[in-house]
Amino acid sequence: MARRAVLFDLGGVLFGPGLQHFLGSCEQDFALPRNFLRDVLFAGGSNSPYARAMKGQITLSQLFVELEQGCQQHASTLNISLPPTFSVTRAFEEMAAKGTLNAPLLQAARVLRRNGFKTCVLTNNWVDDSSGRLSTATLMNLLHRHFDLVLESCRLGAQKPEPTIYTRALEMLQAKPQEVIFLDDIGQNLKPAQEMGMATILVRDTKAALKELEELSAHPVLLTLQLLTQEEPTPTACDPSNVTHGYVPIRPGVQLHFVEVGQGPVVCLCHGFPESWLSWRYQIPALADAGFRVIALEMKGYGESTAPPDIREYSQEQICKVRSYRLTELSPQGIPQTVLIGHDWGGAVVWNMALFYPERVRAVASLNTPYRPADPSVDVVEKLKSIPNFNYQFYFQEPGVAEAELEKDIGRTLKVLIRSTRQEVRLGLRWEGGLHTLVGNTVPVLAGGLLVGFPETPPASQILHGPELQYYIQRFEKSGFSGPLNWYRNMRPNWHWALSAKDRKIMVPALMVTAGKDMVLHPALSKGMEEWIPQLSREHIEECGHWTQMER
Repeated sequence: MARRAVLFDLGGVLFGPGLQHFLGSCEQDFALPRNFLRDVLFAGGSNSPYARAMKGQITLSQLFVELEQGCQQHASTLNISLPPTFSVTRAFEEMAAKGTLNAPLLQAARVLRRNGFKTCVLTNNWVDDSSGRLSTATLMNLLHRHFDLVLESCRLGAQKPEPTIYTRALEMLQAKPQEVIFLDDIGQNLKPAQEMGMATILVRDTKAALKELEELSAHPVLLTLQLLTQEEPTPTACDPSNVTHGYVPIRPGVQLHFVEVGQGPVVCLCHGFPESWLSWRYQIPALADAGFRVIALEMKGYGESTAPPDIREYSQEQICKVRSYRLTELSPQGIPQTVLIGHDWGGAVVWNMALFYPERVRAVASLNTPYRPADPSVDVVEKLKSIPNFNYQFYFQEPGVAEAELEKDIGRTLKVLIRSTRQEVRLGLRWEGGLHTLVGNTVPVLAGGLLVGFPETPPASQILHGPELQYYIQRFEKSGFSGPLNWYRNMRPNWHWALSAKDRKIMVPALMVTAGKDMVLHPALSKGMEEWIPQLSREHIEECGHWTQMER
């Protein structure tokens, strides 16, 4: 029978150190007799402090009290003195603070899940009401995001190695024992699973455990390539069906769509052209796991955000005015200040927010899009016309022209425009990495349109394919391209607005991320930004093109 589900223990497998290792280390640190702490923790068998905590009968803080008392009594029985600095509570809190995730095994679970396996964390765990409970909450939040199920003994009223907890796990996975692989670092916990018919792996060494896992899962090539080599693993992406969707009214009949994940300080993500909030699909879970409340906007004119017909509504002044006023409506309590991160046109928005509405911006970061103050000495349209890299923007100026071409076959449009600079199937001499490599090679927009000369059925893009591509297609089928293109049709209004702040500096903490293979928003354009942004930090990704958040 084929394997189709994998159970992972937490402490000692996905997260270290395991309890047994911790107890041994703690005894060494405090010069205690071997098994001193274990004897106290497990005294009383099925009614031990450990057993009652694992079954949720007492909380972690109650466990600490019982262990402190038990250690004093056991030391008295052994006629030894505990060190003056000895504290079970502090030792456990330090263990939690210093603990680390087992990245290869966590990645193995992600790979298996993406390839159709059900994945589950099955852990002996306590109800954490201690002062360090935020660490537990953050860890559990991460696990719930990356696994189909997270089963804690304290919620089930049964602990490993009691057979009932395995039966419950099988029921919730809707799997037979012969379809399941179980990884644990304690042999005693594996024995009942083996007797039921599960395949088991005793985890002592991560590499050995991965090899056993790939053999049992019948995915040896997959796991070997992604886990046991130096290849960069693909991060976990969020699913549109597993995030909270919200809508902010701008005025009657006009709304802004956003998605929200996580709790903590607010980070607001702003995408560019022709993209979607889903372009941040890799960053959203990572930021949420790091303790942030992530709000990814669907920018005006895109998808479920309304696309007003008036071109003036897409000027930077109007876009930023809406951002500033409507931040208060993204939460019942309001959001007075946020970290803003933008890419492409979203980068322009976040720089302008930091310039014109600095009181609303805690910090700002831009991918690819540099900041430069407006130049009053030359008309912006004439200046852009002198730069061959920006000739495509003039093709976008006449309403209806670019729309007709881009909307004719939205799937083809997106597959041609959004491509990586790394390991992509090339689309002919004009194309190596999407729109921004095309114009970066100063190839003019051919008569008849932007996409003339490209295959009618382009090969799949490595950075936008499958369900994500279909989601993009659905968004643009709903909104069309008029709204997104209208962002380009405000050259002079944007310039005039920027001139009103040409002598200001951006004083908030800022980050500029440049990409070495972006031929339009080239790193050279960011030269000298420190003159206008005193608190600027920089990062550079050489092997990356325009679509930074999807490529890297």
